[in-house]
Amino acid sequence: MDVPSKACLPSLKTLLLELVVYEDQKPFEALLSICPVLEDLEVWFREDESIQEFTISVPSLRKLCLHISYYGSSLERYEIDTPCLEYLQLADWNDSPCLVKNMPKLKKAHVDVVSFAVKNVIRSVTSVKHLTVCSEDVYGDGNVFDQLEHLTLCICKDDSSNLLAQFLKDSPNLRVLVISQLDLHADLKTNEMGFWNQPSSVPECLLSSLRILNWEGYFGRPQDRDIAVYILKNARHLRTATIWADTNEHDVPNLEMIKELTLSSRASSTCELVFVEMP
Repeated sequence: MDVPSKACLPSLKTLLLELVVYEDQKPFEALLSICPVLEDLEVWFREDESIQEFTISVPSLRKLCLHISYYGSSLERYEIDTPCLEYLQLADWNDSPCLVKNMPKLKKAHVDVVSFAVKNVIRSVTSVKHLTVCSEDVYGDGNVFDQLEHLTLCICKDDSSNLLAQFLKDSPNLRVLVISQLDLHADLKTNEMGFWNQPSSVPECLLSSLRILNWEGYFGRPQDRDIAVYILKNARHLRTATIWADTNEHDVPNLEMIKELTLSSRASSTCELVFVEMP
């Protein structure tokens, strides 16, 4: 891709870049530089991409969707500097070192990464109210999501149960918890969530703020049951717990799933427990 030196797109607000070949970062960054009012950017980096590094620095940007493939990518690092960003979708399966900074207005984020080895990825989204996360690793200590009200956690990875425990501990004002498997991961057939190690003390969000639990794709395995029972037992203000039971993947009878959770104690006397059988 080549960008003419005198080109300018003064009115362009939405840009989708897909199936574009970059020799290096210069054409990509040059294109962004001629879009002074760009608000919505979606970029898909190809599997055989030769670009090694890039910077997205767009002062006007409000929405960014960035997809980085794992296979064949030569990407080594990237940087995101978007001070007006309100929504971020980051799917980085390459585990590339990145610098994410200057996003004080971010309200909603969707983070699908190999790991949280680069701590600034998680630090950059601690101010959001709505977060969707999938990662193989837990993130580092010292992060507090004091604005987070709605968390969707994908449980297709081995360490998902520990990641859940960490988010419960670090999200004191969480109101809605959705445990599921992201649509893009439905064909992975992993969902080998490890066993639950309950926190040493009950998280603040269970004591004071959690109102809704939705579990989409509940298999009824011991680790699933332990998490569900723990939340029901400790969430004092829980109003509804909706369980979508999936008996196709694991040989746990639906009736047994229902009985186990129905008979478990609940901290909230007004909690409604709803079971839905998945097709």
